[in-house]
Amino acid sequence: SFFIMYSTSGGRIILKFISNSLLNHKITSVQQFSLNIILPPEVEYIIKKLNSAEFEAYAVGGCVRDSIMGITPSDWDVATSARPHQVKGLFEKTADSGIKYGTVTVILFPFFCEVTTFRGENGYRDFRHPDEIVFADSLEEDLARRDFTINAIAWNPQTGLKDPFGGINDIKDKLIRTVGEAGKRFGEDA
Repeated sequence: SFFIMYSTSGGRIILKFISNSLLNHKITSVQQFSLNIILPPEVEYIIKKLNSAEFEAYAVGGCVRDSIMGITPSDWDVATSARPHQVKGLFEKTADSGIKYGTVTVILFPFFCEVTTFRGENGYRDFRHPDEIVFADSLEEDLARRDFTINAIAWNPQTGLKDPFGGINDIKDKLIRTVGEAGKRFGEDA
């Protein structure tokens, strides 16, 4: 169980949380973060294969957050500069699991990994699904569309952590902050 307190600061909602797993896990320095991220061999293979084809590729989101917190991720997601047809051309077995969102599942049986093209999103008339997906040119643009700073962190074994919104410090400080303006973020995911 965990307790959530909230306050607003500069148009952002900040949630302070305390959970049993966090109370038992102490993060002492930014230096130890990269040491906690051990990619499954399949994810490392996917990233290396995309990189060797001259595409950027990173583990992103909850799997990176969980790794930093010392929690074993239940699944792994990869974000890449490769377009879906390019991802499908690099791997023998794939599934169009969310092709309209730029997501292809790479199948390395029994392992499945969602690989999604860097993207931005426009409009949320139903308050849940984007009206339009626009492929982005950079990882930073992709991370900017994410809900919370702690989910807007990326990892590549060669280049390390990418944390343009301060998610690592928020994990250390036990804060949940939105990426960008809170009202807009919560309006997208009502």
